[in-house]
Amino acid sequence: MDGGVAVIDWLPEATRLSPWPRATVVVAGLAASGYAAADGLLELGARVVVLDEADTPANREKATILETLDATVRLGAGVTATLPPEADLLVVSPGWRPTAPLLAQARRRGVPIWGEVELAWRMMQPDRVVPWLAVTGTNGKTTTVNMLEAMLVSAGLTTTAVGNVGRPIVEAVLDEVAYDVLAVELSSFQLHATNSLALHSAAVLNLHPDHLEWYADPSSWDSDAPDAMAAYARDKALIFERVTHSCVYNVADEATLHMVEDAEVTEGARAIGFTLGIPAVGQLGVVDDLLVDRAFVPQRRDSALELAKLSDVRPYAPHNVENALAAAALARSFGVPATAVRDGLRHLELGDHRIQTVAQGDGVRWVDDSKATNPHAAASSLRAFDSIVWIAGGQAKGTTFDELVETYAGKLRAAVLLGVDRAVIADALARHAPQIPVTVIDSPDTGAMAQAVTAAHAYARPGDVVLLAPGCASRDMFTGYDARGAAFARAAREITGAEEKG
Repeated sequence: MDGGVAVIDWLPEATRLSPWPRATVVVAGLAASGYAAADGLLELGARVVVLDEADTPANREKATILETLDATVRLGAGVTATLPPEADLLVVSPGWRPTAPLLAQARRRGVPIWGEVELAWRMMQPDRVVPWLAVTGTNGKTTTVNMLEAMLVSAGLTTTAVGNVGRPIVEAVLDEVAYDVLAVELSSFQLHATNSLALHSAAVLNLHPDHLEWYADPSSWDSDAPDAMAAYARDKALIFERVTHSCVYNVADEATLHMVEDAEVTEGARAIGFTLGIPAVGQLGVVDDLLVDRAFVPQRRDSALELAKLSDVRPYAPHNVENALAAAALARSFGVPATAVRDGLRHLELGDHRIQTVAQGDGVRWVDDSKATNPHAAASSLRAFDSIVWIAGGQAKGTTFDELVETYAGKLRAAVLLGVDRAVIADALARHAPQIPVTVIDSPDTGAMAQAVTAAHAYARPGDVVLLAPGCASRDMFTGYDARGAAFARAAREITGAEEKG
C-alpha cells in the first residue's frame, strides 16, 4: 500500500446489492460515460467524487446536477493530478491512458480501477441481468452493432445499441425499460478497464494497428505485453473471456481466431467464423449472391440456411458484407430467425460518413468515408472501388501507410493529402508508388478541405470515385470525423452543383 485506505473486501465481487454507501468512488471524467457512472453510483448510495480538468459550461451544468444529488465535483486544471486519499474505487472514462498519474497512484495504493463498462456489468448483477451481444475490432464496430440492433428489433426483441456507439451502458442498465438483450460496441480502451464480463456472445471483426500512441511503453503501466500492438491486441481479446455461447471471429484475420483459441471461455461456448467465401461447418459465409448460415442449423454438416441476399447489404462493399455476417452470427447465436436477419439489413438506416455518396457530376462519384480513421479502414474503402482520387490525412496515431499504398496503388489516379500527418502518407506514396500524382494541402485550418476537393476535382475523370477515406483521426483540424465529412460533402456538392439532400 502507498498510503490511503485499505481495499474494501467486498469490492472484487461487488454487485448492485453490495453496501455501496460504505464506499467512496472517484469518477475520472465528466463526459457521457463518466456522468452516467457518477449518476448510477449515486443511485446506489455511494459517496462520489468527480474529477475533470475541463471547467466548461457543459461540465459546470453536469456538476450542478450531480452536486444536488450529494456528489462532490472538482473541475479545473490540476484536479486530476492526485487521487483523493479516501478513494476506495476509481472509475475511469475510456480516454484515460494507463500511464496517467491518477491511474498510477491507484495501482500503487491497490485501489481497483474500473471503466463504465465494468461498472455497468456489476450493476446488473445479480437480479437485473440482461444478455450482452458485443462487438469489437479495429474497424466496423459501429456499423456491425447497428446491423445487430436492427436484426434484434426485427425479431421482436426489446433492445438498444449501447457502449462505444454512443449511449453509456449504465444508462440502459438503470433504464426502466425491460430489455431482452443489449447490442454493445466495445473499444479496446473500454475493454482495458474490465475484469468480470461474461458476455452471451462476442465478435472481434479484425485486428490492425491503431491507437498505438495510447498503448506506448506497456511496461510503464505494469503490462508484460512486449509492445504497443501486443497490448492493443490483448485488450481486444478480453471480449472473449468467460463468453457463455459464441465467440465470433473473422476467418480472413487469423489473429481473431487465435484470440478465441487463447480465451478462457465458459464450458460449451462455440467458435463461430465468418467469411466472404463458402463457409465451412461452424461458419457463416457467402454462396453465390446469398449470405448463409452453416453454424446455427441442425443440418450444418451437409447444408446451409439462406439468411439474406448480398443486395440486402447497403452500402455494398466487401467489408460491409463482413460486418453483416458478424452481426448475423451474433443475432443467430441468440436465436434470431433468418427472416429477421434479412429484414434487419433491409430496414437498416446507417449514419452519415460511412461510404456515403454525397455528390455526383460529370461521371464522377464523390464518396464520404470520413469514419475511416485508420489505415485498415481506409483500405476497406479503397478495396470497394476501381479508379480513385484519394483524399487522405489527419492524425496518423502512430500508424503507417506502406502496406496500404503497396496494395492499392494500382487503383489510384491521384492522391490529395491534408492534415498534421500528411507527410506520413506522402512518404509512403513516394516510396511505393512514385508514379501517382500527389497534391499536398499545407493549410492548417478547416478550409483545407475545400482546397482538397478542388484539387481532387482537377484530377478526376468520368468513371472515377473521389474518395474521402482519411486513414487518420480528425481532431487536428476538425471537431470530429463527422465535421470533416460534412466539410467534404459541402465542398463536393458546391463544386459539382449537386443539391444537398434534405
